[in-house]
Amino acid sequence: MKTPSKNIVKMFIIMLLLILVIPMFHLPVKASQPFKPEDIDKYVTTYIKRNGLPGASIVVVKDGHVEYAKGYGHDSNGKPITETSFMRIGSTSKSFTAFAVLQLVDEGKIQLDEPVITYLPDVKLDDSRWKDVTIRQLMSHTSGIPNPIIVPPASDLKAGVERIHNWKLQSKPGEKYYYSNANYWLLAYLVEEVSGMDFALYMKQKIFSPLGMEHSLTTVNSTDVVKGLPKGYVTAYGSAIPWTELEAMNMGAGSIISTASDMGKWLAMHTNHGKTSSGHQLLSKELLEESYTPQPGSKNYGLGWSLSSANIDPTRISHSGAVSTYQSQQDIVPSNGYAVAVLLNSFTPTFEHAYEISSSIIQLTEGQQPETKAPTAKIIDLSLGVFTLIYLLLGVRGVLRAKKWSDKRKHRPTWRFILRLLPQFIPTFLIGWLFFIVPTLQNNSSTTLDAFGLYPAAMFFLAIVFLIGIVLTLLRIFYRIT
Repeated sequence: MKTPSKNIVKMFIIMLLLILVIPMFHLPVKASQPFKPEDIDKYVTTYIKRNGLPGASIVVVKDGHVEYAKGYGHDSNGKPITETSFMRIGSTSKSFTAFAVLQLVDEGKIQLDEPVITYLPDVKLDDSRWKDVTIRQLMSHTSGIPNPIIVPPASDLKAGVERIHNWKLQSKPGEKYYYSNANYWLLAYLVEEVSGMDFALYMKQKIFSPLGMEHSLTTVNSTDVVKGLPKGYVTAYGSAIPWTELEAMNMGAGSIISTASDMGKWLAMHTNHGKTSSGHQLLSKELLEESYTPQPGSKNYGLGWSLSSANIDPTRISHSGAVSTYQSQQDIVPSNGYAVAVLLNSFTPTFEHAYEISSSIIQLTEGQQPETKAPTAKIIDLSLGVFTLIYLLLGVRGVLRAKKWSDKRKHRPTWRFILRLLPQFIPTFLIGWLFFIVPTLQNNSSTTLDAFGLYPAAMFFLAIVFLIGIVLTLLRIFYRIT
């Protein structure tokens, strides 16, 4: 007869063997549930309403296939936004420009580590280090070329590139990452010179057409008329105002106009190892992977793509874009095969809404529920609005008491009176310089109205400060001399 203690020992041994052996077998794992389109619809609809955005267009891709594409809201003509609505994608265009350059590398026409002057001998900078700048450094923003805010206008790509002839590098080539649109003007010009084709034509024939991106094009200037492209918006105080796009020669750096549907085809190729839906290899897998790889001197930027930092989960390969009336975001998530593009027909200076929407859609594809966040930009603008109102009320009070203020100081020496005016006059002068002088610098094409469009809530506050400052200064001087 077996004793209970022996049975217990046997059972223990059997259990121990099971614990050791079972992990050796691969048991089927329950696949994560696919995202639900209605969850994306609910999230995006709620988001644009809460944040006062006029519209959005999104696309979700997985492993080379478009899973979902849809538009929300309306454009400035009152028409519903759809997945085929034209949108400016801004600096997201850089990924396309880099792709075009890599195609020429694939064909053996360009070497990434050759100096730029090898291919563009006529392009010069006022810096002896320019001769050492390579194609790779232009693509990874490690060339040292600066990114001035104010530059002269240009009517074509060649004229745009010629604007940099008197520039100096701000660092040794390859040493540091400095984001610069000029890097990508040069790369677009490189594509023209090496391929012998106009850059816009190259993009159409070598990228857009093979991918079936029938509603995508590239312009020279941001104000070029494009049929079917309405005005975008700027946001202010939780609402949106239709606005005219700021003029800029942005070919290569931010010149593409596309749709969510077309962006889906672009991202489908990227999540299909560089192949189109018909199986045509547009770029070698090796060069595609290189474009997603951190470059020397640039740990978070590849060749036309931004690389997320270690604290972003899941890791993603991205590029954002913004012009003065549109915003975009594209993200590829290697860990799950998904990719997302978000196009907005508005620009918000204090918050990247396209990034936030894309990140939340990525969460939904992973079965997570995005956090409902406060409308940050709206809160900032409304806070500025409160400060504006307070300043206006104080300003009116100051105007009404201007005579009393001057009478109190009427017998003081002139130099003391002028010195007392300076705290009011200096900010007034600086704001006037911003509004009326800066738009004329470098013969650039911007206007005072354009300045307002860059950040309406802040500019309205500055305008109130300026007007009150002018009135107060003149009144105080008037009451002193009368």
